[in-house]
Amino acid sequence: MTTTALPTTPAATATQATTTAAAISRDPRVWFITGASRGLGRAFAEAALAAGDRVVGAARDVTPLADLVAAYEDRLRLLTLDVTDRNAVFRGVARAVAAFGRLDVVVNNAGASLIGMVEEVTEAQVRAHFDVNFFGALWVSQAVLPYLREQGSGHIVQISSMGSAVGFAATGLYSASKGALDNMSGALAMEAASFGVKVTLVQPGGYETTLFTQGLTMTTENEVYAPLRAELAEMWGESKDADPAKAAALLLRIVDMAEPPRRIILGGAAYDMIADLDRARREEVARWEELSREGD
Repeated sequence: MTTTALPTTPAATATQATTTAAAISRDPRVWFITGASRGLGRAFAEAALAAGDRVVGAARDVTPLADLVAAYEDRLRLLTLDVTDRNAVFRGVARAVAAFGRLDVVVNNAGASLIGMVEEVTEAQVRAHFDVNFFGALWVSQAVLPYLREQGSGHIVQISSMGSAVGFAATGLYSASKGALDNMSGALAMEAASFGVKVTLVQPGGYETTLFTQGLTMTTENEVYAPLRAELAEMWGESKDADPAKAAALLLRIVDMAEPPRRIILGGAAYDMIADLDRARREEVARWEELSREGD
């Protein structure tokens, strides 16, 4: 794992900040975004830069961000980073802080997808998947927290998924990795609150990204699941993905809030699915209340 040079630069001037798309009344923030080279991560970086903020964009391959460097060279720094390497993450975060002097918003967006039935996935596939989706976010959270605690402020944003709320056929291990992230983030929110550090878990619905193309691992198919695969293919073919820029605009609104949500669902379809699931679970719990209480 290597990291690119991150030279220390002065904060953007007031003139630079007010020449963005819209003038801002607050000081420019410093963002640290993983998985910044594509999809939601790039959309977040673009939105933050357009708002006059400064960004450290981290990814395994940062070359797709060359156009943003040309447009925002004074406010954008790139970091070549593999979030599965804990030591590299700690070094990278230290260099990010050195570049702009602080961190205000940390977005754990780096992720991967794994498609396959539970019976089909290999040990190597599962471990590699959790290394990115769960452990990567854990290492970044651990690395940034001392800096945020010393500042007495900061906002960690964990990009999860609507899939974390339920295990769908063929995406069960993806959902499991995001479910682990959800529960860790809930604990982190409670632990960091007294330091003035906020934590928000974001559960996006479907967005037009490369998560299920460039970031996709497929298992070797077992033919016994062919009928189920056909059913799933038909269902997925009917789904419609939203523009990542919409998610980015919402994220900027969330980090501007004095009291942001600890959990937020992005997208109407995702909201409806999770709300329906919550209702069904409450009904299931209530139906078996008497038997449950016999366990005391």
